[in-house]
Amino acid sequence: MRHEYADSVILVTMLDKIISERIINEGPITFETFMDMALYYPELGYYTNPATVIGKDGDFYTSSHLHPIFGASICRQLIEMWEIMDRPPVFHAVEMGAGAGYLCRDIMDYLIHDVHKADNSSDAGDFMKCLQYVLVEPYGHFEKMQRDVLQGHILNVKWIKSLDELGPFEGCMLSNELLDAFPVHIIEMDKGPKEIFVNMNDQKLVEDKADINSNEMEKYIDRFDIPISDGYRTELNLRIKSWLEQVSSVLSHGFILTIDYGFTAREFYSEDRSNGTLLCYHQHRVNENPFSNIGSQDITSHVNFSSLKIYGDEAGLKTCGYSSQGIYLTASGLDELIVDLYSDSPDYMREISRIKGLILPQGMGESHRVFIQYKGEGTPELRGFSIRNEAGNL
Repeated sequence: MRHEYADSVILVTMLDKIISERIINEGPITFETFMDMALYYPELGYYTNPATVIGKDGDFYTSSHLHPIFGASICRQLIEMWEIMDRPPVFHAVEMGAGAGYLCRDIMDYLIHDVHKADNSSDAGDFMKCLQYVLVEPYGHFEKMQRDVLQGHILNVKWIKSLDELGPFEGCMLSNELLDAFPVHIIEMDKGPKEIFVNMNDQKLVEDKADINSNEMEKYIDRFDIPISDGYRTELNLRIKSWLEQVSSVLSHGFILTIDYGFTAREFYSEDRSNGTLLCYHQHRVNENPFSNIGSQDITSHVNFSSLKIYGDEAGLKTCGYSSQGIYLTASGLDELIVDLYSDSPDYMREISRIKGLILPQGMGESHRVFIQYKGEGTPELRGFSIRNEAGNL
């Protein structure tokens, strides 16, 4: 049965026409190819278009937009990692998918705050001398936005276009809502697994189905025990594997910190979640039609964190922990940060109200997950997983 989109519209934008012409000339394209073009086509995709705005004035916002205490918590996590690694003289914090640069700014701001406290007894000063923050940013409009946000911190930040420019490093690779934007394949069970393709019909984009012609997809379906009952529909994020392999190849010693919304494989591919997780965001409104607002709306799919663990194991990475964001931030000492930063603030209650959005289940506290891997000797224990570590469920 074809998945219909009631509000599909006749193609009118330049990117609409480019996609339709490719289909007309070359035949149907996989949904993964469509999603890649919709998000990353040069100058016209959602993330490559200079007109795209992310944050409270855009289509969606992340934890770093919600409150700067999120960045302060991540800063303390980086310091803990640096200490576990015996304080290397250069510690790289490499961030991918930084958006406007708020997380980097809040990390730097907290470091400066900690260094200048009257009763300073922390290691922030020593850490700051060793820290080299690197933003992996392929798009010029985002780099410009980040440079504007990071005024005053430019000397501590380096920009590169890709990981290839960095070479082997010690430190931490961190990302906040990066992997959910990787283009995904969609499959639907119809007397066996079929892949969803995008085709043209009466000047509109429509779905087609065809037999799977990919060993990698077939292995993924078997590996994660995806239900085969007719009508079951879900997404396969195959790009996570190559991304993790690339990160592991340049990380000589250190951690990978991944924050995103997602599930274990058992939760992701349960019979109850029979229509997948694909969602679109346009002007802070959620819809399920990827064929509308092409190039001007975000398209996302939840992350299968079990795939990160399995592919990480194969790439020589060890799992330190997996937890909900709320539990992780609480265990990391969020209460200490609140007292440190806001106990004397006249806006204390307003700050607390905003911070709750980071930790409560109805906010980002349960939907967003924190996953940390390690490359090196042993398997470090991190404070953020001291209350609950769900890595065994992966």
